[in-house]
Amino acid sequence: MSPSDNFNLDPDPSDWWTASRGASAIVGTAIHNGHHVRNGLLESMALDNAERLREEDPFTEYFIRDLPNRIVFHRSRFEIDLNRARDGAIYFKPEQAWGLAVWREPLPEAAVAASLHVHDAYYAMLDAYLRGLEQQYGAFVLLDMHSYNHRRDGADGPEMAFETAPQINIGTSSMDRDHWADVLDPFIAQLRRFEFRGRRMDVRENIAFQGKGEQTRFVHERFAETGCAIAIEFKKFFMDEWTGEPDIEALKAMREMIRLSLPVLADALKARS
Repeated sequence: MSPSDNFNLDPDPSDWWTASRGASAIVGTAIHNGHHVRNGLLESMALDNAERLREEDPFTEYFIRDLPNRIVFHRSRFEIDLNRARDGAIYFKPEQAWGLAVWREPLPEAAVAASLHVHDAYYAMLDAYLRGLEQQYGAFVLLDMHSYNHRRDGADGPEMAFETAPQINIGTSSMDRDHWADVLDPFIAQLRRFEFRGRRMDVRENIAFQGKGEQTRFVHERFAETGCAIAIEFKKFFMDEWTGEPDIEALKAMREMIRLSLPVLADALKARS
């Protein structure tokens, strides 16, 4: 098995993220893929590994392995959530974290500052990274990969209703939809053409989520004319959200689906230039 076929990453615990840069105007990110928590903070956390993993987005980095440009965050969102604004990026209260009490006791100021430094450093890196794409290609697309739970009442509980839980939710609330329609619409159409286990993918826009995360907002604010950030939420049909076990066939299929979408995005960007 080649390294690209391993379904889990094993980053060094000291690494914050990994960024790869290649010859493409399309970048994929998996900022909730990480599970590590720094040692000085882990002792203060009230959640065990399984509780954290259930609300993280494991395997989302696997979907983007065929992109030359990739950014994968290795720290748990329970240490610092990059997809929330700085003032809400640490889950101090249960209502910020699906009702979960994350911390055994209030965090010291130094621990808070250390986590917020990671948030600041990430967005400084992202800004420089995207400036490079903008300078080289004139415009770029960022595929912001996430996933969501759909059996919240337990492993044997019912799935969320079909009406509210598409297999793939495309979030566009921070996007100038009209400005990017010629890029977004062909992308969505390509995903919908993909067949998995005899059925075409159920891809809907702004149903389960609206794409209100910090990363897409950051892109559309800083790169209003040149950056198209698409929030992509996969329902966790590709894994058991309670045990963490992956569905290998589904993972491989979703990676292939994203790979097949890349020429469509590249052609759409080229047609705009």
